[in-house]
Amino acid sequence: MDVVFRALADPTRRALLDALYEHDGQTLVALTAPHAMTRIAVAKHLRLLEEAGLVVSRRRGREKLHYLNAVPIRLIHDRWVSKFAEPWAAGLVGLKHELEQPMEKVFEIYIRTTPEQLWEAITDPTIRAKYHFGAGVQSDWTPGSHYTLEHPGADGPLAEGENLIVEPPRRLVQTMNARWSEEAERQGTSRVTWEIEPVGDSCQLTVTHDQLSDDAPSELYGGWPMILSGLKTWLETGQTLTTPGSLMYPAP
Repeated sequence: MDVVFRALADPTRRALLDALYEHDGQTLVALTAPHAMTRIAVAKHLRLLEEAGLVVSRRRGREKLHYLNAVPIRLIHDRWVSKFAEPWAAGLVGLKHELEQPMEKVFEIYIRTTPEQLWEAITDPTIRAKYHFGAGVQSDWTPGSHYTLEHPGADGPLAEGENLIVEPPRRLVQTMNARWSEEAERQGTSRVTWEIEPVGDSCQLTVTHDQLSDDAPSELYGGWPMILSGLKTWLETGQTLTTPGSLMYPAP
């Protein structure tokens, strides 16, 4: 966590995070424009933010796009801040309801586990319920198969979709149709990609939620930091993590 605090200590880096909070998926040129700095200087700040896990970059053709990764901030919240200032901390991980263009959200986390154990935690309904707000996922996990996200306290599936690509234990690509509210259901189909990359005795997990409409409400993607924080906690400690999302549905 020290590297996260050091990254957040600089006002320029905080301003870059604010810019990505307002408009995710920006290029270096766009992020440099508001600052009286060279692109090289801004690139150095972005590199430090990436090293801290606060920013994730992705290549799209010739462009390199930068995305805010709220997971480290969520982890700080869960470890320290939630005890003292829950309402204030919620604002750090809440994302805007209205953005200027179709949205793509990228979340990244490192977990001390194996690719096989991580894949099992994503696809096993009992384990999934430990960290995904009590909801388990049901599927036969073959390409083209159907899946549902179900909670025993809900009247029907919370979400469902198709497994587009199933490559255990490294990559899972799914469509997603949210069913937990009328507003979420009106948004139609989006896409979620899980990518697992082994790094020493740990795994880098990247979740990309894209094909979101330009007016998609934050309830569609704002829960990922809590879900991934809970996944990390479960795999590393065997304990469940209480989050606002985990309290949404009463126990059966």
